[in-house]
Amino acid sequence: MDVSEIIIPGDTSGTEWRLPVLRFKGGDPKAPKTYIQAALHAGELPGTVLLHFLCERLRQAENQGEIAGDITIVPQANPIGAAQSHFGELQGRFDLGSRTNFNRDFPLISLADRPTLIEDLDDYPATDRLKRQLLHLALGADLVLDLHCDDESLQYAYIDEAFWPEAADLAAALDMGAVLLSDGESSAFEEAVGFAWKYEVPGERLFELPGRLSVTVELRGKRDVDPVLAKKDADGLWRFLAARGIVGDEKPAATAFSGPAVPLDNVEIIRAPEGGAVLFHRNIGERIAEGDRLVTIITRPGQPGGSIELTAPQDGLILTRTSDRLVRRRGDLMKIACDEPSKASRKAGTLEN
Repeated sequence: MDVSEIIIPGDTSGTEWRLPVLRFKGGDPKAPKTYIQAALHAGELPGTVLLHFLCERLRQAENQGEIAGDITIVPQANPIGAAQSHFGELQGRFDLGSRTNFNRDFPLISLADRPTLIEDLDDYPATDRLKRQLLHLALGADLVLDLHCDDESLQYAYIDEAFWPEAADLAAALDMGAVLLSDGESSAFEEAVGFAWKYEVPGERLFELPGRLSVTVELRGKRDVDPVLAKKDADGLWRFLAARGIVGDEKPAATAFSGPAVPLDNVEIIRAPEGGAVLFHRNIGERIAEGDRLVTIITRPGQPGGSIELTAPQDGLILTRTSDRLVRRRGDLMKIACDEPSKASRKAGTLEN
C-alpha cells in the first residue's frame, strides 16, 4: 500500500489541509480501476470505518498478489469540514465560508478535460481545490464509490439510471434495502463523475455506460458506527470487488438484489407543517399503506387541538427518518420509497441540500 498526501493550502496564512490517499497497485492493466472515498460530509463516519477494515484485507491481498485492478482510497475526504466546529458541534456538511454543501458544485466537465481540474489551483479557494482534486482522482478510475450515511436509515444508494441494472451486484453485495434511481444531472460528486463519462465526447451524451459505475452509498445512519456493521460492510464491498475481477483469486457466487429500485420521483418526503415535538409511530424498514399514521407533532403542549397527525400519502417502504425530536416548520421527517410518483411538487435534482 502506498500512502501519499495531497496538501491543500488554506485561505488564510498559516493554514493548510492534508488529504491522505491510499493506493493499492493491481497486477492486471486490463482490470477495472476503482476509487472509493468516505466522509465527504465530514461527520458521516460509517464509510471511514468500513474502509479501515477493508484496507486490512487489501493489504493482505496485496502481499499475496491478489489485487488485479488499481484501487485508490480516500478514507477521510473532507479535512476542511472535519475542522469546522460551532459551539462544540461538528459542522461537516456545509462549508461555513460559502454556505455550500460539500457535496454540491463539483465541476461538470467532459472526461477529456480531466487534466484542467488541477491546473491553476491557486486561482480557487480551498473548498474548490479540494473538490477539484477529489474529482480528478475519481476520473482516473472505472468504478467510483462515494460512501455517505443518512440520519436514521436503511442501507441504500443513489444510482444513475445509466448504471442500472448492472449496478445491482453492488446493491446485493452490500445488502441494501433500496436503490434510488436518478437522472444524474446534478452537481453532486458521483453525478459529476457520471457527467464526465456521459459527455466524454463534448456535446454528445451516452445513456448507457457498461463497465463503469459512479454511486453514492448511504451506509445506514450517523450513529451506525459499529465494528460489527463496519466489518460486515467491508466484507460486502470485498465481494463486490471480487465479483468484478478486481481482488481475490476467484469470483464469489452471485447474489440477487431483492429490494425496490425506484426513481427519485417516487420518493415521498414527509415534512412538518408546523414546528414541535415529534412522536414517530412507524420505524425505518417498515412497509406502510396509504393512510397509515406515521407521525404526531405536538405543536402546543397541553392545549386542546395542540397536536397534528401525519399519515402516509401512498404505500411504500420507510427508508429514512430524522433523529431529531424537535422539528422546525417544513423540517424533513421521513423519506418513503414508493411504487408510484409523488404528487408533491419539488425541484428536479437531488432530494435535499
